Amino acid sequence: MEVKAMTGYIYSEAMRVIEKHKTRDPFELLDGIGAITVLTRDYERDGLKGFSTILNRTMYAIINVKLRKDERRIAAGHEAAHLILHKNQIFSSPIKAMRDFNLFDYSRRYEREANSFLADFLLDDADVMDVVTDENRDYFSSARELRVPPPLFAFKLYSMMQRGFNVRNPVDLDSNFLAHETEV
Repeated sequence: MEVKAMTGYIYSEAMRVIEKHKTRDPFELLDGIGAITVLTRDYERDGLKGFSTILNRTMYAIINVKLRKDERRIAAGHEAAHLILHKNQIFSSPIKAMRDFNLFDYSRRYEREANSFLADFLLDDADVMDVVTDENRDYFSSARELRVPPPLFAFKLYSMMQRGFNVRNPVDLDSNFLAHETEV
């Protein structure tokens, strides 16, 4: 599928689930789609942020509890995106899981799609336009104002550019962003 068409599809899916579940909270979304959320310490040494899986037709989102609260929110939304966009791929996979050590990976298709969904799910276009048109804010202060890590903000700006908004993305999409600690 063409990039612009895929961006439109992912944006439409994000808007559909927001409307259906009446939330932009990733944990409420996981609950709304019937996923069981498990907070675990089992993966703290591996650097695993989270993963999603389907076992016996039950969807699970496993989130590393050692992450900061804002990182857990991002990880939960990213895993919800996999369960919504990639349910068939997870179910048909021999491993039956999407494991995420690096949530903001742009190099792999499923990770890029999950990040795009998460950005559109968390960030309202109008809110983004409010901060990017404020000449007293730069890219990083805009991301802080919106309470998202700058690389996720880049995914939102990219989505908006693909959908015809007059916004500029001053950075490349970062594929290694959550491999290290980040501030929101």
